[in-house]
Amino acid sequence: MKNYLFVHFRESTSPDGEQVHFALSRDGFHWEALNGGRPILWAYYGDHGVRDMTVVRDSVTGRFHIFATDLSLSYGMRGRYAHSWDNITRFGSKDLAHWESEDLIHWTEEEMVRLGDESFGCLWAPDVIRDPASSEYVLHWSSARPGEKYMGIYCASTRDFRHFSQPRPLYLKEDSTVIDSAMYEENGKYYLFVKSHGNPNRLMLLEGGTVYGPFRRVEAFDRRMEEIEEGNFEAPTAVRLEDGRWCLFLDYYGVPGAGQGYVPFLAPCLAGGDFVRSDASFSFPYGFKHGTILEITEEEYDRMKAHDWSDVPDGRWKSPGST
Repeated sequence: MKNYLFVHFRESTSPDGEQVHFALSRDGFHWEALNGGRPILWAYYGDHGVRDMTVVRDSVTGRFHIFATDLSLSYGMRGRYAHSWDNITRFGSKDLAHWESEDLIHWTEEEMVRLGDESFGCLWAPDVIRDPASSEYVLHWSSARPGEKYMGIYCASTRDFRHFSQPRPLYLKEDSTVIDSAMYEENGKYYLFVKSHGNPNRLMLLEGGTVYGPFRRVEAFDRRMEEIEEGNFEAPTAVRLEDGRWCLFLDYYGVPGAGQGYVPFLAPCLAGGDFVRSDASFSFPYGFKHGTILEITEEEYDRMKAHDWSDVPDGRWKSPGST
């Protein structure tokens, strides 16, 4: 039986939502939050809040890595960004937040990872995939750059999650911004999900022969996405289930507050792109927001389930002098 860890955040007007949350499942359908739904990891640096997490197991060292967008709307939208998304894209998220662990329970303190230089704005929504051709890991994310009309997907490779190559474009769309990339391998092909902000204003699925493309649209997926509301879904993340089917989770943000969160879609394979919405088959304790699923062993599942997460400190950051 497969076991799964979902690393995610929660939509909240308070700072505890924009931290790292964990949930477990034995089948990929039914999910249970750890630590009573409270954060497992807190962001103490940068914006003091994180979103859009990804988690990966290093196949060489066995160590686990979490990367996340350095962005707090709870603090920043009210403070340094002055209620302006334009300010966020110009001045925010210059680094990625990173944590590392040997056992999924004990984690290093948050560190900030700079990719590229100051010309890279808003490093958003990191994701990681291993490239078998080079035995490197490819970290990809959304960025805005001077001289580019639209945001696009950029990437950098690493062997040790410490040293990264110079960023380069992975996928740029000529007629619109694309964000929220997630990539998976199936039968030697690579499938890249992205959120397009125009033409269409929906999720897209792209297929490539290598991790670096070139990519082509999977038109059957376009037709399926036409069945759901335009512009109200983002943050794709997918997982292969025990029976071989793929589940694609899309983050629904079309309503305020607790109604937001992941919606599941099932398909027999990635290549066909035939994802059908399947809400009734899945259960969540609350609305999971932009995250990633990692397949874990039964021993890892049992260890995390048995751990007393009450030892996680209340990490709410307070400004100097506050009480």
